[in-house]
Amino acid sequence: MKVAFHDLGRIPYDAAWSLQKRLHAARVADEIGDTLLFCEHMPVITMGKSGKSHNLLVSKEDLRRRGVEYFEVERGGDLTYHGPGQLVGYPIFKLPRLREVQAFVRKMEEAVIQALATYQLSGERRADHAGVFVRGSKIASIGAAVRGGVTFHGFALDVSTDLSMFDLINPCGLPAIPVTSIARECGRRVALAEAKPRVREALGTVYDVELVDEPLPLALPDKIA
Repeated sequence: MKVAFHDLGRIPYDAAWSLQKRLHAARVADEIGDTLLFCEHMPVITMGKSGKSHNLLVSKEDLRRRGVEYFEVERGGDLTYHGPGQLVGYPIFKLPRLREVQAFVRKMEEAVIQALATYQLSGERRADHAGVFVRGSKIASIGAAVRGGVTFHGFALDVSTDLSMFDLINPCGLPAIPVTSIARECGRRVALAEAKPRVREALGTVYDVELVDEPLPLALPDKIA
């Protein structure tokens, strides 16, 4: 099965969120097929529907002073940070059955694990928490939403992220769990351009789809950086 693939580059979070919702509505209506977005965001903290305000460790005014945006969104999970050096993937897929949501999330984890293996890194799962970990540190967050049988939101893999930004929050509500990145684990500079094809290939393999570069069927919002 073919899936439309779009690499948006670096884009503000709210612009990507708006685009996701429009693509999601089009997929629910069967106006488009399954779609996968890759992107990178400017600094932003998002809170999922099960988020707790105490996991934000600074004030929203302090976030603004630091140039970090803040949004409360409809994905699952708690607080997370997105920013430069992090690969974000948004699969907009129609699920055959709603009971396949958990399997869909596990496939995202498996794709990240397979991509990490190309760096000789051993990715791990936790039974009690979605995401991928390396040597006990979280390297990828996953927070999906499903409406009308169609997924949106997705995963964020720390490639060369400024990990100090996670000090602003209890990442995913797990204050005792450190965060890491591919660059930190490998001890060298790792560019997103290097990681993207590895993650893309792993996603195609795990979901058993062919990811095809196509023009966006909808215009991008004006707030693209």
